[in-house]
Amino acid sequence: MGFEEDKAKLALKKSGNLLIGSAVDQAVEWLDKYADKSVAEITAADATQADDDETNPNVEPAALKPGEVAQSLVCNDCGKKFRSQAQAEFHASKTEHINFAESTEEIAPLTEEEKKTKLEELKRKAAERRAGTSAQDKLEQKRNEEIRRKSTKETQDIKEELKKKEQLKEAAAKKREKQEEIAAKQRIKAKIEADKEERRLKAAKEKAERVGLAAPAGPAPAPLPTTSGPVASKPASAYTETRLRFQTPSGNIQKSFPVETTLFEVASALSQDTGTEVQSFVQNFPKKVFDSVDFGASLKELGLIPSASLIVR
Repeated sequence: MGFEEDKAKLALKKSGNLLIGSAVDQAVEWLDKYADKSVAEITAADATQADDDETNPNVEPAALKPGEVAQSLVCNDCGKKFRSQAQAEFHASKTEHINFAESTEEIAPLTEEEKKTKLEELKRKAAERRAGTSAQDKLEQKRNEEIRRKSTKETQDIKEELKKKEQLKEAAAKKREKQEEIAAKQRIKAKIEADKEERRLKAAKEKAERVGLAAPAGPAPAPLPTTSGPVASKPASAYTETRLRFQTPSGNIQKSFPVETTLFEVASALSQDTGTEVQSFVQNFPKKVFDSVDFGASLKELGLIPSASLIVR
């Protein structure tokens, strides 16, 4: 059995050019495998396979032969080629690829048209990123503004509530002080009247004794009420509601309130209706002024039942 000389030389080259038993057996197997192909067909197939291996990311590039100079770097993980080590390092930082090898393939520089296209693509991507960031910033600003407004309103409501409570507390304290002051004055006045009456009776008794007359009797007790008198009116404690007529700068207003309603709550209701803050109320008959000191008292305690007419100031 004979083989073509060129094909036999190529078989020996494939087996490593070793004339030992195993290498010769490999060469014979290779000749049997490609017996129906010519040397030209085998050489063309090898060239195509080499090109495919160069661009195939799954095939590790062949090592440089003696005398060959690396023209580029290739990523063994994805097959992408780079002109410089800086580009390869940037690629590694972005993709976390770590398998790189040198390649003899020289990467041609970009043409002016390719540079222009690349620049336009970079500008487009940058604009898309800016637009996405801008929209996200606007949405975030809107959310922050809604949170701020809600927080501000809640804070204002809390402050208003605290202010009302403080005003009620202050009005109640002033009312209590005023009542205590009135009670103290009444006690002093009663004591003075009792002392005056005692001195008067003592003086009358001494005078009667000097002239030999009987001592004057003490003050007569207050007469008991009789059933023959006029029918008493309905007691104040029996009323549960009072009707109030207010004279305001914008006109007259009539409202009904429970008798336990404080004057402060009445003032707040009028402020909401008229839009102006109420400082005090004036009653013409009997003449009386109700200011912030009286705002903690109820309508029942102030005697504004079953009805009353007040001037709003």
